[in-house]
Amino acid sequence: MAYSLEGSILEVCNCDVLCPCWIGEDPDNGTCDAVVGYHFDKGTINGTDVTGRSLVLLAHLPGNVLKGNWKVAMVVDDKANETQEKALVDVWTGKLGGPLADFSQLFGEVVAVQKAPITYELTEGKGTLKVGNFVEAEMQPYVGATGKTTTLNESIFSTIPGSPAWVSKASIYKRNSSEFGLKDMDLQGKNAIQGSFRFEA
Repeated sequence: MAYSLEGSILEVCNCDVLCPCWIGEDPDNGTCDAVVGYHFDKGTINGTDVTGRSLVLLAHLPGNVLKGNWKVAMVVDDKANETQEKALVDVWTGKLGGPLADFSQLFGEVVAVQKAPITYELTEGKGTLKVGNFVEAEMQPYVGATGKTTTLNESIFSTIPGSPAWVSKASIYKRNSSEFGLKDMDLQGKNAIQGSFRFEA
């Protein structure tokens, strides 16, 4: 087995709630500018333990999500050693196959890979993500009449293939990413996604 990864995601973008990309429609603003943070509660990649590490994608989608050609900057947890960093980047650039190889086919260009301090917190549904000087986001999922989290299942696109996504809203979404050639963001009340995942290949 190339990799086995379990954890959760915190995702924000500049679309309204709910981001149309998840059902294959064009983004609300013509383009979608997103941040997707993955935290690994448990995981190995070709024998390398990545438990407790995080990886964040800063992405620009130039149009419909399924047409790809995304511009992506990858930021790896500064607590990761070189072996862990390489292993994570190999998975998310599709080199090790599996569900994330399919996902990475949407990337047109990986414009940067670098390390930064990542604060990833998910407590009773409230998510907080801070990535160096690049990203600050806070979000909370929607809850249905029964008190259960509102989820999105069987969507044509997903950043957590095979798992339900929690429909959420970001009270804060700040992205300082112009050094990567990506748009800066400073928004409130926009789309967010949370959820747990298990990826194996």
